[in-house]
Amino acid sequence: MNGPDAAAMKVEKQILQGTTRGQKDYRFDDQHDPNLPVQFWFQESDEGGVLFVVFYSQACRWSRCLGCNLPARMSRHHVGFRPLMAQIDHVFLHPHVTARSDELTKLIVSNNGSVLDEKTFSSTALMYLVARANIHLPRLAVLSLETRVEYVEVAELEFLARALQEGQTPTVLELAVGLEAFDDHIRNEVFLKGLRLLDLERLCRMLGQHGFRLKCYFMQKPVPGMSDEDAVQDVQRAIDYLARLAETHGVRINLHLNPTYVAYGTAIEDCFRSGEYTPPRLQDVARAVLYAEGKAVSVFVGLSDEGLACAGGSFIRPGEEALLARLEHFNRTQDFGALRRPVGAS
Repeated sequence: MNGPDAAAMKVEKQILQGTTRGQKDYRFDDQHDPNLPVQFWFQESDEGGVLFVVFYSQACRWSRCLGCNLPARMSRHHVGFRPLMAQIDHVFLHPHVTARSDELTKLIVSNNGSVLDEKTFSSTALMYLVARANIHLPRLAVLSLETRVEYVEVAELEFLARALQEGQTPTVLELAVGLEAFDDHIRNEVFLKGLRLLDLERLCRMLGQHGFRLKCYFMQKPVPGMSDEDAVQDVQRAIDYLARLAETHGVRINLHLNPTYVAYGTAIEDCFRSGEYTPPRLQDVARAVLYAEGKAVSVFVGLSDEGLACAGGSFIRPGEEALLARLEHFNRTQDFGALRRPVGAS
C-alpha cells in the first residue's frame, strides 16, 4: 500500500504503539462527528477574554505520556482537511462565539496533541483557521498553538505570523508546549514525555529571534510516588528556570499550571484506586503559584478536568469553593494578594 492511505496507517500504528507503551486501556472516540470540534470554552485572563478550542483530529502520535488520556477524545484514524474546516466554521459561527467575538483577545488551539503536526492536523485547515480568526476576531492579540517541539518549523511559523498581521489588530504567535514536570527523571523516565530541556531552550532561542511567545504546560504532582511538598518544589524550580529563559532570550513566557486529576484509563487511575496516589490540594497549588511573584514569568492555573477525570479523581474537593474562586480571580488579574490570605479567610 502506497500514498495517503499508507501514511495514515503508519500514523495509526505509531499512536497504538504509544498507547501500549503508556499502559493505557481507553478507547478512541471514532464515533464523534468529524464535522464538529470536541469542545470549546471561554476563559478570563489578565489580557482579556480567551477562547480555547479543542478540534477533533487523529490522535497524538506520541500518545504515551503517563496519566494523559486526552487522545481518548480523538480519532484513531485520519481526519482530513474538509471536516477540520467544517469544525472551524462551526466554532466561528457558533452564537456563543459570535456574541463575544469583539471581546476575545486570545485564541488557544488544541487537538489534544500537536496542531503543528501536519500528519494529524492538516496544514490547509491551519491556514484556514488563521483566515477565519482574522475575519471573526477583530481584537485578537494572541494566537496560541499547542504542539510538541519536534513539529516546530521556522518557515511555517514565519508564514503564520505574516498572515496574522493581516487581521484588524496586530496579533502575536504563541507556542504552547507541554513539559508536565521540571525534574528530568520524572518528566522523561516516569511520565514518558520525551522532551529534553535542551530542546526547549533551542525553541526558546528561536522564538526570541522572531518575537513569538511561549506557553509551558506543567502538571502539579503528575506521577505516583511524589509527595505534595515534592510537587510544590518541582513547580517552583520550573518557575525559576522559565524566568531565566525569559530574561536570557527576551521571550514572554507563561506557565500554565494544571493540578493533576486522575485520568480514566491510565496507570494513575490504578494507583488512585489502590490508594497509592491522591491528587494535589488546591492550597498547595496556590502555594506553588505564589512563588512566581516578582519573577519574569506569568502563571495561569488550569481549573478544569475537561470531563476526563475518573469518579472521585478531581483535584477539587468539597469545601474548597472559596480558594477556587481566588485562583480564578488570580487568573483574571495576576493579583498575588488574594492567594496570600490564609485558607478560610474571606
